[in-house]
Amino acid sequence: MCGIAGIFTTELGPVDPALLQRMTGAIRHRGPDGDGFHVEPGVGLGHRRLAIIDIGGGAQPMYNENGSVAIVFNGEIYNHADLRPELEAAGHVFRSRCDTEAIIHAWEEWGPDCVRRLAGMFAFAIWDRNRQQLFLARDHIGKKPLYYAWLADGRFVFASEMQGLTAVPELPRRLSPGAIEDFFTFGYIPDPQTIYADVWRLPPAHSLLLSRGDSRRPEPKRYWRVRFAPRDVGEQEATASLVSRLRESVRQRLMADVPLGAFLSGGVDSSATVAFAAELKSAPLSTFTIGMEGREDERGYAEMVAARYETAHHSEATHVDYVEAARDQAWLFGEPFGDISSVPTHRVCALARRDVTVAISGDGGDEVFAGYRRYQWHRLAEAVRTLLPATVRRNVIGGLARIYPKLDRAPRWLRAKYTLTEISLDSALGYFRTLCKSHADRRHSLYAPAMEDAIDGYDPSSRIIELMAEAEVDDPVLQAEYVDINSYLPGDILVKVDRASMANSLEVRAPLLDYRFIEWSATLPSTLKMRGTEGKYIFKRALEPHLPREVLYRTKQGFAFSQADQFRAAIARVRERVLGPAMLDSALFDRGAIMQVVREHEAGTFDHSGLLWLLLVFEGFLHMEAGGIAAESREELSA
Repeated sequence: MCGIAGIFTTELGPVDPALLQRMTGAIRHRGPDGDGFHVEPGVGLGHRRLAIIDIGGGAQPMYNENGSVAIVFNGEIYNHADLRPELEAAGHVFRSRCDTEAIIHAWEEWGPDCVRRLAGMFAFAIWDRNRQQLFLARDHIGKKPLYYAWLADGRFVFASEMQGLTAVPELPRRLSPGAIEDFFTFGYIPDPQTIYADVWRLPPAHSLLLSRGDSRRPEPKRYWRVRFAPRDVGEQEATASLVSRLRESVRQRLMADVPLGAFLSGGVDSSATVAFAAELKSAPLSTFTIGMEGREDERGYAEMVAARYETAHHSEATHVDYVEAARDQAWLFGEPFGDISSVPTHRVCALARRDVTVAISGDGGDEVFAGYRRYQWHRLAEAVRTLLPATVRRNVIGGLARIYPKLDRAPRWLRAKYTLTEISLDSALGYFRTLCKSHADRRHSLYAPAMEDAIDGYDPSSRIIELMAEAEVDDPVLQAEYVDINSYLPGDILVKVDRASMANSLEVRAPLLDYRFIEWSATLPSTLKMRGTEGKYIFKRALEPHLPREVLYRTKQGFAFSQADQFRAAIARVRERVLGPAMLDSALFDRGAIMQVVREHEAGTFDHSGLLWLLLVFEGFLHMEAGGIAAESREELSA
C-alpha cells in the first residue's frame, strides 16, 4: 500500500521537484518505507511506499523496458499472476514479481481498457511519453482514493489524500456549500465532491485521460458498474458457490511478503473472513479486536471465533473521549468526516500495526447481502406504498406524519413520525430519509442566512434518486443495495477504513468486496439475502459449518457506543467547541440555533448526540484550517 501524487501540464513546462516532495511528504504515513520521483518537462510523479510484495524489486515509480511508460500505484492487483502469461505471450518482458509491473504492460497492451482486466484495489497514474498522455484510474468499488484539481495556471495536480493537495500553495481553498449540506445530511461528502469547491475525487470505477496539448478539462469515464440480474437458484447451490467464491477471494488476499493478520470484531463478516483465512494459512493467524464500553463490547464473541480457529489473538479495551476525537477527524481525513465508528477503527488499526503490516477485514457484508436494518424498513414501506394510491400517501399519511409528535425518547414502537413520513414519500425519497443523519428542517435551522442562500436549489436527495433509477430493478431490497454500493460504501465505509489504516501505515484488504464476488451476489434474488426480518440469510446459512450459531444469529451491533451521556457530562466542552470562534467566524452557522441544540441535549429533552458529533467534527476541520478558510468562505458566501 502506498501514497501517490503528481503534477501535469498540458503544455511543456517545468515541474518543481520540491513541490512534488512536499506533496508526497504530506502523505508519508501511507508509505513510510521509502519514496521515489519521476520528473520531466510537464510531468512529475511522486510515490511513498509501504512495501508488501517483492520488497526488494517493487520500488516506484516503475517503468517499462525502455523507460517511456512510468507508473505510481497505490493498491494490490490480485490477478496479476493470471495476467502475466497472457502479457508475456504478447511480447511483454517482466523484470520483477511485483503486481505494479502487470499494470504497466496491461496499459501498453490494452490502453485505457486495461482497468477492465484488473482485479483488486487500486488508484494509479500512468505517464506514457510516446502517447503524451497521463492516465489515472480508480478501482471498481472505490477502496483506494484519488483526489485531483486544476490550478489557475493550468496545472493538473493529484494525490491519494487531500493533504497531498493542500500542500500545494496555489490550491484554491474555497468551501463548497453543497458539500457542507451533504456532510450534515449523510455524515460524509459523496463522490465526486469534496469540501473544497475546486478539488474533486475520482469516483470508483472511473478513469481520467489527459493528453498533452489538449487544454480542455476531460470528464471522468466510467468503466464498470454492478448490474443486478437475480436468477432462480436454490439454497444448496447458492451456499456452495458462496463458500467456494469467498474462500478463493480470501486466498488471493493472503499474498504478502510481510506479516499478515485479520480484524475480528465478533460480527458475522469479520468472523467469516477469519474462518477462511485461518483454514488457508499454515501458521496461526493473528487476529485483532478492540472492545468498546458497555453493551457494545463484542470481545466475547470475537474470542469465541479466535478459540475455534486457534488464532494468535490480540484484544484490548478502549475508552474514547469523543469531544477530543472530533478534532482528530480533520487531520485524519483532510475534510469533515462524520462516521463515528472511524474512531475505534483507528484504534484497532493501531493495535494490528504493532504485529502485522497487512490485515484482512470483513467490510462489505451488509451491502452485498442486505444486512442493514434499513433494508427491512424500506421493503416494508415499499409494500405499503404499493397498496395506497399516491394521493392517499401524500395527503393522508403525510398529514399524519406532520402532526405526529417526534417522541425521540419514547419506545421504538411509538416513534412513528419518520416511518409515516417515509411511507408518504416516493420510494427513492423514502429511502433517502433513512440515510439522513439530520433531516432538512433541523440542519437548515443551523445555517446562517448567507449559507442558506448559497445552497438554495441544492438537493442532496437527487443523488439517491438518480442511483435508484440507475439500479434498473424493481425489487426494493436490491434497489437499496445498489444505492449503498454506489454511495455509502465508497463514500463512508471505504474512506473510513482507508484513512484509519493508512494513518497507521497498515494495509487492509476486504475479500467480500472483490468486484467479481459482488457481480455473483448480484445474481441472487433478494429472498435469499433477506428472509423475513433476517438479513444476510444465505450468507449465514453458508457459514453455519464454519462459525458458532451464537455469532451468526446474535443481534447486530455497531462499532461504537452512544455518545449521549458522554456529551451531556462534557457539555461545557461541547458548548465551547460548537460555539467557538472557528464556527461563528465562518459565517456558516446561526449561533442561536446551535445554542438551542446544546440546551435541549443538556436538559435531556432530545438526544442530539449525532448532530453534536457532526458539529464537533466540522469545528475540528475549521480549527485545523486556522481561520484562513473561514475568511475565504465568508467572502465567498457574501459575494
